[in-house]
Amino acid sequence: MKSILVAAAVALVVSILFTPYLIRIFSKQGFGQEIREEVQKSHSAKRGTPTMGGMAILVAMWAGYLVTHLTVSDGWPTVTGLLVLGLTTVLGIVGFLDDFIKIRRRRNLGLNKTAKLVGQLLASVIFAILALRFPDQNGITPASEQLSFIRDITVVSFGTIGFIIFAYIAISGWSNAVNFTDGMDGLAGGTAAMVLASYVLISFWQFRYSCGLEQNIGPACYQVRDPLDVAVVAASAMAACVGFLWWNAAPAKIFMGDTGSLAIGGLLAGLSMTTRTELLMIVVGGLFVVEALSVVLQIAVFRTSRRRLFRMAPFHHHFELAGWAETTVIIRFWILAGISCLFGIGLFYADWLSLAGGNGL
Repeated sequence: MKSILVAAAVALVVSILFTPYLIRIFSKQGFGQEIREEVQKSHSAKRGTPTMGGMAILVAMWAGYLVTHLTVSDGWPTVTGLLVLGLTTVLGIVGFLDDFIKIRRRRNLGLNKTAKLVGQLLASVIFAILALRFPDQNGITPASEQLSFIRDITVVSFGTIGFIIFAYIAISGWSNAVNFTDGMDGLAGGTAAMVLASYVLISFWQFRYSCGLEQNIGPACYQVRDPLDVAVVAASAMAACVGFLWWNAAPAKIFMGDTGSLAIGGLLAGLSMTTRTELLMIVVGGLFVVEALSVVLQIAVFRTSRRRLFRMAPFHHHFELAGWAETTVIIRFWILAGISCLFGIGLFYADWLSLAGGNGL
């Protein structure tokens, strides 16, 4: 528990202090956000706001993780923790390139779709291959070939090639989902903080009831590698998002950009695979799913009927164009995100309680 608290505290402080430094540097360099034409009327005042603030989240997350292992942790960084952080960082680099091209070209178009997909593909393949290696003393690897809900579903096995394909779908899906949600001040950052807080609880619970501990025998224990280190990663990322949110909340002084949104999406995918909760993440991160689904439905309906299902997609812009104030949309969406997180945690605990024989704590 001490390592989780230290990781969160360090990441929070670094994020709060480093973000205003980025604001000053990016403002001097003219690294300002370009605004989509469809929302220029309501968001015109945001043009020129510094972007690429996701760099602060990445730096704070790494700082929290490394300081924890240099001070209070009993061991070296684990392969699972480094894999998740590595996936997050690589996707952050892809997002940084996208943001940088937007700034240089002075338009809201960065990397083309092919380049972005190639970047996501390379990150996904490398992560998937490595995550199926490095078994611990119990033969547990960072990820498994089985599809998982709260635990591995042993009857649904992808095989190595199938898992690599699945990992690509999950990683690109989650990174794009967070990217779609990042359209209002603090919406993606606040939602991500809640989802990551949920995974701090989930991964710490998995550590407490890990099958690797002698006292945990029976169906309720968790076959997960390095759950405590995963909790440290989640805590660092959560606190980094909270610290960034201090400056990103409406009216935002800086945007996370694709640097942050793609990185956070990759982080969520990595956490879901390393905690064996791939389908549960759909519940916990329900708001991200709805935002991505709104884009898919908008495109599908328009292509088949030439009519729009929503005033605008992603979904949050539909309510904005309907007359809701931006802060109203953000707060109500945060409430929905919190409900999704609570429901997901409830499902997770209910599974453990049923397998533990209903004995509670």
